[in-house]
Amino acid sequence: MTISNNDQHALASANTPALAFYGKMLTFSRVQFSTADFTAIASQLETTLSNKNSNIPVLIDSEVEQDLSALVELLWSWGLQPIGVVTGLLDAQARELRLAIFPADGKRIERILPSKKATTQLSQVAATVPNNSADSTTTADNTGSTVDNQAVAASAIPEVAETTLTAETLISAEQITSLIYDQMLRSGQSLNHVGGDLILTNSVNSGAEAITDNNLHVYGRAQGRLVAGATGDKDARIFCQVFNPSLVSVAGTYCLRDNLPEHVIDKSVEVRYLEGQGLVFTVMDDA
Repeated sequence: MTISNNDQHALASANTPALAFYGKMLTFSRVQFSTADFTAIASQLETTLSNKNSNIPVLIDSEVEQDLSALVELLWSWGLQPIGVVTGLLDAQARELRLAIFPADGKRIERILPSKKATTQLSQVAATVPNNSADSTTTADNTGSTVDNQAVAASAIPEVAETTLTAETLISAEQITSLIYDQMLRSGQSLNHVGGDLILTNSVNSGAEAITDNNLHVYGRAQGRLVAGATGDKDARIFCQVFNPSLVSVAGTYCLRDNLPEHVIDKSVEVRYLEGQGLVFTVMDDA
């Protein structure tokens, strides 16, 4: 049987996913507003920006109620590109305008979990409820009390179902999975892992980036961009055998190569975030 070019194209399209999610380290500015006075805002923009062609992506973070639609138009008129808001007073308006809503400081951006896995977790929990109810009954009977099995099951199931619907519980049930990568990460390559530690047994070259929402380990020479806690986990850490990155970031707080402490360059280093101090660099040989 001969397949025509059109059939081959249709077959290839059928086997190709319609979309795929990727991670990428991007830089954008966060603009905090303490007033809804557009005249005052425009005046400060005029003194801050040298031109109206910067095309800078920005997050809107407002301490007061705003006319979000009008504020977005004002920012665009000054060459700024609002991509979303920090969660708070403007959430409802942001949804109407189809703008992204970013978590507040210290909060994680929740993972995108496959619906099949979530369903499996829920069904597994539901299947264990009768056993849990029976255990509760046995314990109560041993203490001399009378317990209605149906009442226990009825009270236990809603509580478990409510717990399992949260993303954090699904992540815990799914278990954290670390990724070990044995090849050198070359310039232009980006390695992104969500759901566990990212462990590189080789080097990260300049121009490459390694990103994870948990801890990052590099057992070779660590250059390029190193990102841990990418979804906001401030307990994440970075461990490097030979530390010399172009950028290092934990939970969104970053430091460029020019601002790194000189005594940590080319040393075995741990990087972590401390509230009130920012990024803390520790030479592990001296620890």
